Amino acid sequence: MIYIADENDEGKRLDYCLTEVIPSGVDNNEGISRSKIQKLIKDGGVKVNGESKKPSYILRENDEISAEDFIAEEAKILPENIPIEIVYEDENMLVVNKPSGMLTHPTTIEKSGTLVNALLFKFGENLSNLNGEFRRGILHRLDRNTSGLLLVAKNNQAHEFLAEQIKNHTILKKYRAIVKGVWDKDEEVLDFPIGRNPRQPHKMAVLPDGKPSRTEVKVVRRFKEATAVELNLITGRTHQIRVHTSYKHHPVYNDTLYGAGKGKVNTQEQVLQSFYLRFTKPFSDEIIEVAIPADEKYVKVFRYLEEKEK
Repeated sequence: MIYIADENDEGKRLDYCLTEVIPSGVDNNEGISRSKIQKLIKDGGVKVNGESKKPSYILRENDEISAEDFIAEEAKILPENIPIEIVYEDENMLVVNKPSGMLTHPTTIEKSGTLVNALLFKFGENLSNLNGEFRRGILHRLDRNTSGLLLVAKNNQAHEFLAEQIKNHTILKKYRAIVKGVWDKDEEVLDFPIGRNPRQPHKMAVLPDGKPSRTEVKVVRRFKEATAVELNLITGRTHQIRVHTSYKHHPVYNDTLYGAGKGKVNTQEQVLQSFYLRFTKPFSDEIIEVAIPADEKYVKVFRYLEEKEK
């Protein structure tokens, strides 16, 4: 098995990352325990960039992890007939609109109901496999409860072409959100380094030694208790928007992980949507732009806030 660490893996321990990377269903259908992975690493069965590392090694983006072949006997992720909205498609790639509540790809705990399960049903083997069977076609991720646009590669060549754009931050990604409180400036650049929270590793945080992270914020409309904003990701760190807005004391509406609490309008966690992508079409100079309307969560909260203004 060969796996390339992406920006979401930045700051994770090697052993912890492998428990996420290797799906359950291998090793007599019992999954791979963290202790077994630690032993494998200590025994030299895992290399990072061609070198042996400790289980506690902290990953960096683009680290290449290779593991012994028996781990490569990954449980087959089953295709599932789950409807997906495709908003752009050509011979090498597509853009899908992932709904809120759906995982981008399987994990050691959840192997069904994900975007990958749906993609396998529709496209079969016509998906890139550079990141393994359970991340077929996947170039980047959205949090489970963040909806919106995701790039998917149909072959490894297109995957590499698009991954290079992601690495160089030449893909334009715009989000819409509703955040708590009244944002004072019409436009602002949030430039705060982000790293993994040392006390709560499932979260990210603004840290002095974190990776450079920049988010452009533009106010769309102010309400008495909240603000509708448009955000442009200049970098692409894990939970970047949620961390940056929370750090400014304007957490995304209903984002309980980053301090928003539950608002008066009930939604499936954070009101955050990836609504716009601009990228270069694989193997050409053609610029593709894709945009989608506001999702149900955003509209629901926006209308509630409008009614309160009357």
